Amino acid sequence: MNPLRQYYLTETRREFLKSAGAGIGAMALASVLKGEPRAHFKPRAKHVIYIHLVGAPSQLELFDAKPELVKRNGQKCPDHMFKGKQLAFIREHPVLLGTRFKFQKHGQSGLELSEQLPQLGGVADELCLVKSLTTDHFNHAPAQLFQHTGFERFGRPGIGSWVSYGLGSENRDLPGYVVFITGNVAGAGNSLWGSGFLPTLHQGIEFRSSGEPVLFLSNPKGVSGKDRREIVDGINFLNRQSLADVGDPEIATRIAQYELAFRMQTSVPELMDTSKESKATHALYGTQPGKASFANNCLLARRLVERGVRFVQLFDQGWDHHSGVFTNIPKKAKQIDQPVAALIKDLKQRGLLDETLIVLGGEFGRTPMLQGKSNAGAGNNVGRDHHKEGFTMMLAGGGVKGGFEFGATDELGYQPARDPVHLHDLNATILHLLGLNHEQLTYKYQGRDFRLTDVAGHVIDRILA
Repeated sequence: MNPLRQYYLTETRREFLKSAGAGIGAMALASVLKGEPRAHFKPRAKHVIYIHLVGAPSQLELFDAKPELVKRNGQKCPDHMFKGKQLAFIREHPVLLGTRFKFQKHGQSGLELSEQLPQLGGVADELCLVKSLTTDHFNHAPAQLFQHTGFERFGRPGIGSWVSYGLGSENRDLPGYVVFITGNVAGAGNSLWGSGFLPTLHQGIEFRSSGEPVLFLSNPKGVSGKDRREIVDGINFLNRQSLADVGDPEIATRIAQYELAFRMQTSVPELMDTSKESKATHALYGTQPGKASFANNCLLARRLVERGVRFVQLFDQGWDHHSGVFTNIPKKAKQIDQPVAALIKDLKQRGLLDETLIVLGGEFGRTPMLQGKSNAGAGNNVGRDHHKEGFTMMLAGGGVKGGFEFGATDELGYQPARDPVHLHDLNATILHLLGLNHEQLTYKYQGRDFRLTDVAGHVIDRILA
């Protein structure tokens, strides 16, 4: 009998699946361990530092000067801003609320910023303000998910995971996607940096600013580095056997994660030790070695991109000002103004700003209307409600124009009057700057090709340098 025919007749289903699984598993493991960049075209940026101001800051106190709103402060808002609209907390026809802060023009570009951001004013010619953003959701958790995953419900990958999946990592000893948190975790939780249906290798890894940087990374007492190496080798031997047997790509991810975790035992402590940074650098950021703060996270973000980490995400909680907006904005602005300006200066002097895109903003904006009553005029009680119709986000470096404003809201700051930008457009632009076509960066799941921008999104060409 023909040997090939004999093979087809005698091979069992189990043997066939095992041999097929071995081939699939080998390809999966090679793909995971290789981690080669797969950009669709030449990128303008190699790294992203995404700063999410959790709770959503008021653009009207920071970025978007509205003299007419100040002039009409206390007047009942126009009907189109309230009637038939869904608002989170405002229930009665509200009055307009103008800011109490002054705005100033900065740099050669004349970019206008609030007096609460003097340090950012010093780097105004590096900033790009997108002032006509809109989103689909006005409650925190759905809006946060929509901002980062392109969908308002749980289960989809965050933007950092998409970037890791699309480009891999430049540093084999550190994760491609790292997360820092100041204050409480955002309402949507760790789903904001989860990998969703992508392989878990691409999920964000949370680094802590104090204590053990990554939980469960260090060896227990009595376990040496040599012992740990033997344990990892033994586990991965079994994992490779299982991978060859069933061909599940998630097993390949598990193998890669064990190896990465072992290497991180050396790389992470060195990364987190900022004591060797110069006194001038610490003075620039306003940091103290070993002291947890948003400023320290900005410094660590620079150290990460310096080492080739692809996507760094900083979450800073405390921007949900339904009341006390004029007392709380100065406090929060002071916490971020110096460190973010320092990050921009530091990256520039190291030659990294052109290849590092900085993104800063919240999940939506705040209303031009006063929320609730002003407590008989008590200045510390006034606040603003959630606002999805028009807000601002700030970008810098990484291939965007500096000293540039794109789009504008109307004279009261309610909705875009020129060049509206949807959050899908912003995400498409971030991917574009990294050399990724948002329509081609897809992953097949449950029979459908998914992408970060769903079925929408356009690159904002006019902000590209």
